[in-house]
Amino acid sequence: MRLVAILACLPYISLKTAWVAGSEIGIPAGSVLLENRQVLAVANSVSVLADVLVIVLALLLTQRWGRRVPAWLLALPMWAATGLLAPIMTGYPAQLAVALLNGDERSAAPAEPFLDSWVFAVVYGGFILQGLSLGTLFTLYARDRWGHLWSGRLGGPPAGVSGPGVRIAALAAAAVALFPLTLHVSRLLGSDAGLSPRQIVERDADFAVLEFQWSVFVVVAAALTLCLVLRRPARLKVRTVLALAWTGSGAVGCWGAYMSLVALMPETDPDKQVTTLAQLTYAGEMITGFLLAACLAAVLRRRSAEA
Repeated sequence: MRLVAILACLPYISLKTAWVAGSEIGIPAGSVLLENRQVLAVANSVSVLADVLVIVLALLLTQRWGRRVPAWLLALPMWAATGLLAPIMTGYPAQLAVALLNGDERSAAPAEPFLDSWVFAVVYGGFILQGLSLGTLFTLYARDRWGHLWSGRLGGPPAGVSGPGVRIAALAAAAVALFPLTLHVSRLLGSDAGLSPRQIVERDADFAVLEFQWSVFVVVAAALTLCLVLRRPARLKVRTVLALAWTGSGAVGCWGAYMSLVALMPETDPDKQVTTLAQLTYAGEMITGFLLAACLAAVLRRRSAEA
């Protein structure tokens, strides 16, 4: 599994490194990516570092020295990696399935050049392999090191619920989550709220898949973190609830943060500029995910102290 995780990173790292070096492989003439090469180089450099981190994590999870790494130093990047990879692992196959059902090679055909179609298959295919292999390695590692923290059911020992501060934070996160959730659901129902003129023109089946996916992630993140904090329903297994809350909060928080950064990028075309409502939505998702992650950390600390 370690080898699979490392090999899965190589195509992405190679492609991004080539772009940083000035290559245009996989980028068609006239692509918007070529409009600002400096921004492209910086973004690709950061992407390379992020994927190198995946390799480091794969080594850490399979070496003896990895057992000595402080819990927070491992949990934070793994939470981020889970959150960033999970939506790709679910969204890309779902989009391909929709395209297959529609009889289209791709249900989303950009109105202007962006990337050659093979790039998406190589990059997203690599991300899916990274997610599967790294997720398996982390599950085995976490089971051996911290498995006692999520054994049993929500209503079982250790007794007692989380403190009032944690409960308030979880409820606040759930309240904030209602804002992006409402927007995603409204778009599923046909609303153009928060979309740029270009997005309105290009919305298609792929767009609907992603809006549905984000609605699910927001609900899963908020609802299951509340279940973990309040320990209800008592019959649910802790490990199942924790795994889903971990994945959901990571997806909502990390993609919200990423899209907030993307929204800050300069854009001269008014048809492509990120709307204020969209920026608020990204911020709401980021706040929701980070608050929920803090709640998960507090619950695990309490269970560790009482174990």
